[in-house]
Amino acid sequence: MSAPGRRGASGALRRVRARAAHLQLRTRVGLLAAIGVGLAVTLTSVAAYVTVRDQLHAQRDHSLLARARAAVASPLGDPARLANIPSAALGAGDVRIAIVRNDGFGFSAPGSPPPPESTLELDVARGSRPLAIFTGRTGGQDFRVVVVPAGSGLALVLAQSTTEIEKTLDRLGLVLLLVGAVGVALAAWAGVVIARTGLRPVRRLSEAVERVAETQRLDPIEVSGSDEIARLTASFNAMLAALAASRDRQRALVADAGHELRTPLTSLRTNLDLLAQSDKSGGLAAEDRTELLRDVRAQVLELSELVGDLIELARDEPPAPAQEPVDLAEVVARSVDRVERRAPTVRFHTDTQPYVVAGDPAMLERAVTNLLDNAAKWSPPGATVYTRLADGLLQVRDQGPGISPEDLPRVFDRFYRSSEARSRPGSGLGLAIVKHAVEGHGGAVWATAAAGGGTILSVRLPGSSPALGPLSGSSQQADSGSQT
Repeated sequence: MSAPGRRGASGALRRVRARAAHLQLRTRVGLLAAIGVGLAVTLTSVAAYVTVRDQLHAQRDHSLLARARAAVASPLGDPARLANIPSAALGAGDVRIAIVRNDGFGFSAPGSPPPPESTLELDVARGSRPLAIFTGRTGGQDFRVVVVPAGSGLALVLAQSTTEIEKTLDRLGLVLLLVGAVGVALAAWAGVVIARTGLRPVRRLSEAVERVAETQRLDPIEVSGSDEIARLTASFNAMLAALAASRDRQRALVADAGHELRTPLTSLRTNLDLLAQSDKSGGLAAEDRTELLRDVRAQVLELSELVGDLIELARDEPPAPAQEPVDLAEVVARSVDRVERRAPTVRFHTDTQPYVVAGDPAMLERAVTNLLDNAAKWSPPGATVYTRLADGLLQVRDQGPGISPEDLPRVFDRFYRSSEARSRPGSGLGLAIVKHAVEGHGGAVWATAAAGGGTILSVRLPGSSPALGPLSGSSQQADSGSQT
Protein backbone atom coordinates (compact mmCIF):
# COMPACT_ATOMS: atom_id res chain seq x y z
CA MET A 1 0.00 0.00 0.00
CA SER A 2 1.30 3.46 -0.83
CA ALA A 3 1.99 6.11 1.82
CA PRO A 4 -1.19 8.13 1.04
CA GLY A 5 -3.20 4.91 1.20
CA ARG A 6 -1.73 4.01 4.59
CA ARG A 7 -2.43 7.50 5.91
CA GLY A 8 -6.02 7.28 4.68
CA ALA A 9 -6.52 3.89 6.31
CA SER A 10 -5.03 5.06 9.60
CA GLY A 11 -7.21 8.18 9.51
CA ALA A 12 -10.33 6.11 8.94
CA LEU A 13 -9.34 3.82 11.81
CA ARG A 14 -8.90 6.82 14.11
CA ARG A 15 -12.31 8.16 13.12
CA VAL A 16 -13.91 4.78 13.85
CA ARG A 17 -12.21 4.66 17.24
CA ALA A 18 -13.31 8.22 18.03
CA ARG A 19 -16.93 7.39 17.19
CA ALA A 20 -16.77 4.19 19.24
CA ALA A 21 -15.41 6.13 22.22
CA HIS A 22 -18.59 8.27 22.30
CA LEU A 23 -20.88 5.23 22.50
CA GLN A 24 -22.21 4.04 25.82
CA LEU A 25 -20.49 1.08 27.40
CA ARG A 26 -23.50 -1.20 27.07
CA THR A 27 -23.78 -0.27 23.37
CA ARG A 28 -20.11 -1.09 22.85
CA VAL A 29 -20.59 -4.42 24.65
CA GLY A 30 -23.59 -5.20 22.44
CA LEU A 31 -21.64 -4.34 19.31
CA LEU A 32 -18.71 -6.47 20.42
CA ALA A 33 -21.07 -9.37 21.14
CA ALA A 34 -22.68 -8.95 17.74
CA ILE A 35 -19.32 -8.82 15.99
CA GLY A 36 -18.09 -11.88 17.88
CA VAL A 37 -21.21 -13.88 17.15
CA GLY A 38 -21.19 -12.66 13.55
CA LEU A 39 -17.64 -13.89 13.06
CA ALA A 40 -18.47 -17.23 14.67
CA VAL A 41 -21.64 -17.64 12.58
CA THR A 42 -19.83 -16.64 9.40
CA LEU A 43 -17.02 -19.11 9.98
CA THR A 44 -19.49 -21.86 10.89
CA SER A 45 -21.69 -21.14 7.87
CA VAL A 46 -18.75 -21.09 5.46
CA ALA A 47 -17.41 -24.34 6.92
CA ALA A 48 -20.85 -25.97 6.70
CA TYR A 49 -21.42 -24.74 3.13
CA VAL A 50 -18.03 -25.92 1.89
CA THR A 51 -18.41 -29.29 3.62
CA VAL A 52 -21.89 -29.92 2.18
CA ARG A 53 -20.81 -28.79 -1.29
CA ASP A 54 -17.79 -31.08 -1.32
CA GLN A 55 -19.85 -33.99 -0.01
CA LEU A 56 -22.55 -33.53 -2.66
CA HIS A 57 -20.00 -33.31 -5.45
CA ALA A 58 -18.11 -36.32 -4.14
CA GLN A 59 -21.29 -38.38 -3.84
CA ARG A 60 -22.36 -37.44 -7.41
CA ASP A 61 -18.93 -38.32 -8.83
CA HIS A 62 -18.91 -41.62 -6.96
CA SER A 63 -22.44 -42.41 -8.14
CA LEU A 64 -21.63 -41.62 -11.80
CA LEU A 65 -18.44 -43.64 -11.67
CA ALA A 66 -20.25 -46.62 -10.12
CA ARG A 67 -23.00 -46.47 -12.80
CA ALA A 68 -20.48 -46.27 -15.60
CA ARG A 69 -18.52 -49.26 -14.34
CA ALA A 70 -21.73 -51.23 -13.75
CA ALA A 71 -22.89 -50.48 -17.30
CA VAL A 72 -19.58 -51.62 -18.77
CA ALA A 73 -19.66 -54.81 -16.71
CA SER A 74 -23.26 -55.60 -17.68
CA PRO A 75 -24.09 -58.30 -20.26
CA LEU A 76 -24.76 -55.51 -22.75
CA GLY A 77 -21.28 -55.59 -24.18
CA ASP A 78 -22.17 -54.15 -27.53
CA PRO A 79 -21.19 -50.46 -27.70
CA ALA A 80 -24.32 -49.68 -29.61
CA ARG A 81 -26.38 -51.20 -26.88
CA LEU A 82 -24.42 -49.26 -24.26
CA ALA A 83 -25.18 -46.02 -25.99
CA ASN A 84 -28.87 -46.92 -26.15
CA ILE A 85 -29.22 -47.76 -22.46
CA PRO A 86 -32.09 -45.59 -21.15
CA SER A 87 -31.19 -43.07 -18.48
CA ALA A 88 -33.77 -44.53 -16.13
CA ALA A 89 -31.87 -47.78 -16.18
CA LEU A 90 -28.89 -45.98 -14.68
CA GLY A 91 -30.92 -44.61 -11.77
CA ALA A 92 -31.23 -41.02 -13.01
CA GLY A 93 -33.30 -39.47 -15.76
CA ASP A 94 -30.91 -36.58 -16.41
CA VAL A 95 -27.89 -38.73 -17.34
CA ARG A 96 -26.52 -38.43 -20.88
CA ILE A 97 -24.71 -41.42 -22.42
CA ALA A 98 -22.24 -41.62 -25.29
CA ILE A 99 -19.58 -43.95 -26.75
CA VAL A 100 -16.27 -42.55 -28.01
CA ARG A 101 -13.81 -44.52 -30.17
CA ASN A 102 -10.07 -44.03 -30.15
CA ASP A 103 -10.24 -42.42 -33.60
CA GLY A 104 -12.42 -39.61 -32.24
CA PHE A 105 -15.73 -40.91 -33.56
CA GLY A 106 -18.53 -40.85 -31.00
CA PHE A 107 -22.20 -41.61 -30.98
CA SER A 108 -25.06 -41.43 -28.50
CA ALA A 109 -28.59 -42.72 -28.36
CA PRO A 110 -30.84 -41.31 -31.08
CA GLY A 111 -32.86 -38.32 -29.85
CA SER A 112 -30.66 -37.87 -26.78
CA PRO A 113 -28.47 -34.77 -26.55
CA PRO A 114 -24.77 -35.60 -26.47
CA PRO A 115 -22.71 -34.99 -23.32
CA PRO A 116 -20.01 -32.28 -23.20
CA GLU A 117 -16.88 -33.09 -25.22
CA SER A 118 -13.28 -33.10 -24.10
CA THR A 119 -9.92 -34.48 -25.19
CA LEU A 120 -9.90 -36.59 -22.04
CA GLU A 121 -12.38 -38.98 -23.68
CA LEU A 122 -9.85 -39.89 -26.40
CA ASP A 123 -7.16 -40.45 -23.77
CA VAL A 124 -9.39 -42.98 -22.00
CA ALA A 125 -10.38 -44.66 -25.27
CA ARG A 126 -6.76 -44.96 -26.36
CA GLY A 127 -5.78 -46.37 -22.94
CA SER A 128 -3.50 -43.50 -21.90
CA ARG A 129 -5.74 -42.74 -18.92
CA PRO A 130 -7.61 -45.24 -16.73
CA LEU A 131 -10.58 -42.91 -16.35
CA ALA A 132 -11.48 -39.21 -16.43
CA ILE A 133 -13.80 -37.02 -14.37
CA PHE A 134 -14.33 -33.37 -15.32
CA THR A 135 -16.92 -30.59 -15.50
CA GLY A 136 -18.15 -29.52 -18.92
CA ARG A 137 -20.71 -27.12 -20.29
CA THR A 138 -23.12 -27.62 -23.13
CA GLY A 139 -26.48 -26.13 -23.99
CA GLY A 140 -26.07 -23.49 -21.30
CA GLN A 141 -25.82 -26.09 -18.51
CA ASP A 142 -22.97 -27.44 -16.46
CA PHE A 143 -22.47 -31.21 -16.40
CA ARG A 144 -20.30 -33.53 -14.39
CA VAL A 145 -18.75 -36.02 -16.85
CA VAL A 146 -17.29 -39.47 -16.08
CA VAL A 147 -15.33 -41.41 -18.74
CA VAL A 148 -14.38 -45.10 -18.29
CA PRO A 149 -12.96 -47.70 -20.70
CA ALA A 150 -15.69 -49.72 -22.50
CA GLY A 151 -13.61 -52.26 -24.35
CA SER A 152 -10.86 -52.20 -26.93
CA GLY A 153 -10.49 -48.67 -28.26
CA LEU A 154 -13.77 -47.52 -26.72
CA ALA A 155 -14.77 -45.27 -23.85
CA LEU A 156 -18.15 -44.89 -22.14
CA VAL A 157 -19.16 -41.30 -21.28
CA LEU A 158 -21.79 -40.52 -18.63
CA ALA A 159 -22.76 -36.89 -17.93
CA GLN A 160 -25.17 -35.58 -15.30
CA SER A 161 -26.37 -32.00 -14.87
CA THR A 162 -25.22 -30.07 -11.75
CA THR A 163 -28.32 -27.86 -11.71
CA GLU A 164 -30.10 -29.71 -8.88
CA ILE A 165 -26.99 -29.69 -6.68
CA GLU A 166 -26.42 -25.99 -7.33
CA LYS A 167 -30.04 -25.24 -6.42
CA THR A 168 -29.63 -27.23 -3.23
CA LEU A 169 -26.45 -25.32 -2.40
CA ASP A 170 -28.16 -21.98 -3.14
CA ARG A 171 -31.02 -22.85 -0.78
CA LEU A 172 -28.51 -23.93 1.86
CA GLY A 173 -26.58 -20.67 1.49
CA LEU A 174 -29.77 -18.63 1.84
CA VAL A 175 -30.79 -20.55 4.96
CA LEU A 176 -27.34 -20.08 6.50
CA LEU A 177 -27.42 -16.37 5.66
CA LEU A 178 -30.84 -15.86 7.25
CA VAL A 179 -29.95 -17.90 10.32
CA GLY A 180 -26.67 -16.01 10.68
CA ALA A 181 -28.39 -12.62 10.39
CA VAL A 182 -30.99 -13.60 12.99
CA GLY A 183 -28.23 -14.95 15.26
CA VAL A 184 -26.22 -11.72 14.99
CA ALA A 185 -29.31 -9.63 15.75
CA LEU A 186 -30.18 -11.79 18.75
CA ALA A 187 -26.57 -11.66 19.94
CA ALA A 188 -26.55 -7.85 19.72
CA TRP A 189 -29.82 -7.62 21.63
CA ALA A 190 -28.66 -10.12 24.25
CA GLY A 191 -25.34 -8.30 24.57
CA VAL A 192 -27.08 -4.98 25.22
CA VAL A 193 -29.48 -6.56 27.73
CA ILE A 194 -26.70 -8.41 29.53
CA ALA A 195 -24.49 -5.32 29.53
CA ARG A 196 -27.32 -3.18 30.89
CA THR A 197 -27.99 -5.70 33.65
CA GLY A 198 -24.35 -6.29 34.48
CA LEU A 199 -23.46 -2.60 34.43
CA ARG A 200 -26.35 -1.54 36.65
CA PRO A 201 -24.07 -1.49 39.75
CA VAL A 202 -21.56 0.57 37.79
CA ARG A 203 -24.31 3.03 36.90
CA ARG A 204 -25.33 3.29 40.55
CA LEU A 205 -21.72 3.90 41.53
CA SER A 206 -21.37 6.54 38.82
CA GLU A 207 -24.52 8.29 40.02
CA ALA A 208 -23.24 8.22 43.60
CA VAL A 209 -19.91 9.69 42.50
CA GLU A 210 -21.68 12.43 40.54
CA ARG A 211 -23.82 13.16 43.60
CA VAL A 212 -20.70 13.51 45.73
CA ALA A 213 -19.20 15.88 43.15
CA GLU A 214 -22.37 17.99 43.04
CA THR A 215 -23.16 18.15 46.75
CA GLN A 216 -19.57 18.00 48.12
CA ARG A 217 -20.88 15.59 50.76
CA LEU A 218 -18.43 12.78 51.40
CA ASP A 219 -21.01 10.28 52.65
CA PRO A 220 -20.05 6.61 52.09
CA ILE A 221 -21.80 4.64 49.38
CA GLU A 222 -23.78 1.53 50.23
CA VAL A 223 -21.87 -1.66 49.41
CA SER A 224 -23.87 -4.65 48.21
CA GLY A 225 -22.48 -8.03 47.25
CA SER A 226 -18.89 -9.21 47.17
CA ASP A 227 -17.96 -8.93 43.50
CA GLU A 228 -15.53 -6.57 41.76
CA ILE A 229 -18.04 -3.71 41.83
CA ALA A 230 -18.47 -4.16 45.58
CA ARG A 231 -14.70 -4.05 46.06
CA LEU A 232 -14.53 -0.95 43.87
CA THR A 233 -17.25 0.67 45.97
CA ALA A 234 -15.39 -0.22 49.17
CA SER A 235 -12.21 1.29 47.74
CA PHE A 236 -14.11 4.41 46.78
CA ASN A 237 -15.53 4.62 50.31
CA ALA A 238 -11.99 4.37 51.67
CA MET A 239 -10.99 7.24 49.40
CA LEU A 240 -13.99 9.27 50.60
CA ALA A 241 -13.00 8.58 54.21
CA ALA A 242 -9.46 9.76 53.49
CA LEU A 243 -10.80 12.90 51.80
CA ALA A 244 -13.15 13.54 54.71
CA ALA A 245 -10.29 13.13 57.19
CA SER A 246 -8.13 15.47 55.11
CA ARG A 247 -10.93 18.04 54.99
CA ASP A 248 -11.42 17.76 58.74
CA ARG A 249 -7.70 18.26 59.30
CA GLN A 250 -7.72 21.30 57.06
CA ARG A 251 -10.70 22.77 58.87
CA ALA A 252 -9.08 22.09 62.23
CA LEU A 253 -5.85 23.64 61.01
CA VAL A 254 -7.64 26.76 59.80
CA ALA A 255 -9.63 27.06 63.03
CA ASP A 256 -6.62 26.49 65.25
CA ALA A 257 -4.44 28.77 63.15
CA GLY A 258 -7.05 31.52 63.38
CA HIS A 259 -7.19 31.08 67.13
CA GLU A 260 -3.42 31.10 67.51
CA LEU A 261 -2.93 34.06 65.18
CA ARG A 262 -5.57 36.11 66.93
CA THR A 263 -3.59 36.36 70.19
CA PRO A 264 -0.29 37.81 68.85
CA LEU A 265 -2.13 40.01 66.37
CA THR A 266 -4.37 41.41 69.09
CA SER A 267 -1.40 42.04 71.38
CA LEU A 268 0.59 43.60 68.56
CA ARG A 269 -2.29 45.89 67.60
CA THR A 270 -2.79 46.88 71.23
CA ASN A 271 0.88 47.80 71.64
CA LEU A 272 0.90 49.76 68.40
CA ASP A 273 -2.27 51.62 69.39
CA LEU A 274 -0.70 52.40 72.75
CA LEU A 275 2.44 53.67 71.04
CA ALA A 276 0.41 55.85 68.67
CA GLN A 277 -1.74 57.31 71.49
CA SER A 278 1.32 58.01 73.61
CA ASP A 279 2.92 59.93 70.75
CA LYS A 280 -0.19 62.12 70.51
CA SER A 281 -0.12 62.85 74.25
CA GLY A 282 3.54 63.75 74.53
CA GLY A 283 5.17 60.31 74.24
CA LEU A 284 6.32 57.63 76.69
CA ALA A 285 9.37 57.60 78.83
CA ALA A 286 12.48 56.27 77.12
CA GLU A 287 12.53 53.09 79.22
CA ASP A 288 8.81 52.43 78.64
CA ARG A 289 9.16 53.11 74.92
CA THR A 290 12.14 50.74 74.68
CA GLU A 291 10.25 48.05 76.58
CA LEU A 292 7.20 48.50 74.36
CA LEU A 293 9.26 48.27 71.18
CA ARG A 294 11.00 45.17 72.55
CA ASP A 295 7.61 43.63 73.19
CA VAL A 296 6.46 44.52 69.67
CA ARG A 297 9.58 42.96 68.15
CA ALA A 298 9.05 39.81 70.20
CA GLN A 299 5.46 39.59 69.05
CA VAL A 300 6.48 40.10 65.42
CA LEU A 301 9.09 37.35 65.82
CA GLU A 302 6.53 35.05 67.41
CA LEU A 303 4.09 35.81 64.61
CA SER A 304 6.73 35.11 61.95
CA GLU A 305 7.64 31.79 63.55
CA LEU A 306 3.97 30.86 63.81
CA VAL A 307 3.36 31.64 60.13
CA GLY A 308 6.43 29.60 59.17
CA ASP A 309 5.22 26.69 61.27
CA LEU A 310 1.77 26.90 59.69
CA ILE A 311 3.26 26.82 56.20
CA GLU A 312 5.33 23.80 57.18
CA LEU A 313 2.34 21.94 58.59
CA ALA A 314 -0.23 23.00 56.00
CA ARG A 315 0.66 19.97 53.86
CA ASP A 316 -1.15 16.71 54.58
CA GLU A 317 1.75 14.67 53.27
CA PRO A 318 5.29 15.15 54.49
CA PRO A 319 7.62 16.57 51.84
CA ALA A 320 10.22 14.26 50.37
CA PRO A 321 13.43 15.17 52.20
CA ALA A 322 16.66 15.74 50.31
CA GLN A 323 18.48 12.43 50.32
CA GLU A 324 22.06 13.10 51.41
CA PRO A 325 24.19 11.56 54.16
CA VAL A 326 23.81 13.48 57.41
CA ASP A 327 25.67 12.81 60.65
CA LEU A 328 22.98 13.16 63.30
CA ALA A 329 25.60 13.79 65.99
CA GLU A 330 26.74 16.94 64.16
CA VAL A 331 23.11 18.05 63.80
CA VAL A 332 22.63 17.64 67.57
CA ALA A 333 25.80 19.62 68.29
CA ARG A 334 24.68 22.56 66.11
CA SER A 335 21.20 22.53 67.63
CA VAL A 336 22.60 22.53 71.20
CA ASP A 337 24.79 25.55 70.36
CA ARG A 338 21.80 27.44 68.99
CA VAL A 339 19.50 26.67 71.93
CA GLU A 340 22.20 27.47 74.48
CA ARG A 341 22.26 31.05 73.22
CA ARG A 342 18.49 31.33 73.53
CA ALA A 343 18.25 29.71 76.97
CA PRO A 344 21.24 30.98 79.01
CA THR A 345 19.68 29.92 82.33
CA VAL A 346 19.65 26.20 81.43
CA ARG A 347 22.63 23.88 81.22
CA PHE A 348 23.01 21.29 78.49
CA HIS A 349 24.69 17.91 78.79
CA THR A 350 25.32 16.08 75.52
CA ASP A 351 26.43 12.51 74.89
CA THR A 352 26.36 11.51 71.21
CA GLN A 353 27.78 8.84 68.95
CA PRO A 354 28.19 9.19 65.18
CA TYR A 355 25.10 8.05 63.33
CA VAL A 356 24.51 8.64 59.62
CA VAL A 357 21.02 9.06 58.18
CA ALA A 358 19.85 9.92 54.66
CA GLY A 359 17.80 13.07 54.65
CA ASP A 360 17.56 16.85 54.75
CA PRO A 361 20.05 18.47 57.18
CA ALA A 362 17.95 21.64 57.63
CA MET A 363 14.77 19.71 58.38
CA LEU A 364 16.54 17.41 60.84
CA GLU A 365 18.23 20.33 62.58
CA ARG A 366 14.94 22.13 62.97
CA ALA A 367 13.36 19.02 64.50
CA VAL A 368 16.22 18.55 67.00
CA THR A 369 16.18 22.28 67.81
CA ASN A 370 12.46 22.14 68.57
CA LEU A 371 13.05 19.19 70.91
CA LEU A 372 15.74 21.12 72.78
CA ASP A 373 13.65 24.33 72.85
CA ASN A 374 10.77 22.41 74.37
CA ALA A 375 13.05 20.87 77.00
CA ALA A 376 14.63 24.25 77.81
CA LYS A 377 11.21 25.90 78.09
CA TRP A 378 10.02 23.40 80.68
CA SER A 379 13.25 23.18 82.68
CA PRO A 380 13.56 25.62 85.58
CA PRO A 381 16.58 27.98 85.82
CA GLY A 382 19.73 26.10 86.72
CA ALA A 383 18.37 22.76 85.52
CA THR A 384 20.11 20.52 83.01
CA VAL A 385 18.79 19.24 79.69
CA TYR A 386 20.28 15.85 78.87
CA THR A 387 20.73 14.85 75.24
CA ARG A 388 21.89 11.38 74.26
CA LEU A 389 22.35 9.77 70.85
CA ALA A 390 23.26 6.09 70.73
CA ASP A 391 22.51 3.39 68.15
CA GLY A 392 20.18 5.66 66.20
CA LEU A 393 18.03 6.55 69.23
CA LEU A 394 17.99 10.25 70.15
CA GLN A 395 16.61 11.10 73.62
CA VAL A 396 16.11 14.56 75.10
CA ARG A 397 15.23 14.75 78.79
CA ASP A 398 14.20 17.83 80.71
CA GLN A 399 13.91 18.41 84.45
CA GLY A 400 10.53 20.05 84.31
CA PRO A 401 7.27 19.08 86.01
CA GLY A 402 6.61 16.32 83.47
CA ILE A 403 3.55 15.58 81.35
CA SER A 404 0.40 13.98 82.69
CA PRO A 405 -0.28 10.45 81.38
CA GLU A 406 -3.41 11.53 79.53
CA ASP A 407 -1.46 14.24 77.67
CA LEU A 408 1.50 12.06 76.62
CA PRO A 409 -0.14 10.55 73.50
CA ARG A 410 -1.16 14.00 72.22
CA VAL A 411 1.91 16.16 72.76
CA PHE A 412 2.87 15.84 69.08
CA ASP A 413 -0.56 16.89 67.74
CA ARG A 414 -0.94 20.21 65.98
CA PHE A 415 -1.87 23.10 68.28
CA TYR A 416 -2.31 20.76 71.22
CA ARG A 417 -1.37 22.39 74.51
CA SER A 418 -1.94 20.89 77.91
CA SER A 419 -3.58 22.88 80.65
CA GLU A 420 -0.17 23.62 82.19
CA ALA A 421 1.22 24.83 78.83
CA ARG A 422 -1.51 27.35 78.12
CA SER A 423 0.04 29.84 80.54
CA ARG A 424 3.40 29.69 78.75
CA PRO A 425 4.40 31.24 75.41
CA GLY A 426 4.19 29.06 72.33
CA SER A 427 1.80 27.95 69.61
CA GLY A 428 1.67 24.20 70.15
CA LEU A 429 3.35 23.56 66.79
CA GLY A 430 6.95 22.86 67.81
CA LEU A 431 6.56 19.16 68.58
CA ALA A 432 4.14 18.75 65.67
CA ILE A 433 6.95 19.94 63.38
CA VAL A 434 9.26 17.39 65.03
CA LYS A 435 6.79 14.60 64.22
CA HIS A 436 6.33 15.95 60.70
CA ALA A 437 10.08 15.93 60.01
CA VAL A 438 10.82 12.58 61.66
CA GLU A 439 8.01 10.73 59.89
CA GLY A 440 9.09 12.37 56.63
CA HIS A 441 12.44 10.61 57.11
CA GLY A 442 10.80 7.26 57.85
CA GLY A 443 11.31 7.46 61.62
CA ALA A 444 9.17 7.59 64.73
CA VAL A 445 8.90 9.91 67.73
CA TRP A 446 7.28 9.40 71.13
CA ALA A 447 7.21 10.82 74.66
CA THR A 448 7.60 9.03 77.99
CA ALA A 449 7.75 10.08 81.60
CA ALA A 450 11.25 10.01 83.10
CA ALA A 451 11.98 8.35 86.40
CA GLY A 452 12.45 11.03 89.03
CA GLY A 453 10.45 13.68 87.13
CA GLY A 454 10.62 15.33 83.76
CA THR A 455 9.89 14.02 80.31
CA ILE A 456 11.91 12.06 77.76
CA LEU A 457 11.28 12.80 74.09
CA SER A 458 12.66 10.01 71.90
CA VAL A 459 13.35 9.90 68.17
CA ARG A 460 14.27 6.81 66.16
CA LEU A 461 15.55 7.31 62.61
CA PRO A 462 16.67 4.71 60.04
CA GLY A 463 20.38 4.94 59.36
CA SER A 464 23.71 3.35 60.18
CA SER A 465 26.42 3.70 62.75
CA PRO A 466 29.95 3.86 61.27
CA ALA A 467 31.16 1.49 63.97
CA LEU A 468 28.22 -0.95 64.02
CA GLY A 469 27.10 -0.95 60.37
CA PRO A 470 23.48 -0.67 59.15
CA LEU A 471 20.72 -0.41 61.72
CA SER A 472 17.04 -1.07 61.24
CA GLY A 473 16.03 2.25 62.75
CA SER A 474 12.35 1.38 62.67
CA SER A 475 11.78 0.00 66.15
CA GLN A 476 10.45 2.09 68.98
CA GLN A 477 11.79 -0.25 71.60
CA ALA A 478 13.29 2.01 74.22
CA ASP A 479 13.33 1.97 77.95
CA SER A 480 10.73 4.54 78.79
CA GLY A 481 12.05 4.78 82.30
CA SER A 482 15.73 5.13 81.36
CA GLN A 483 17.42 8.42 82.06
CA THR A 484 19.58 10.18 79.55
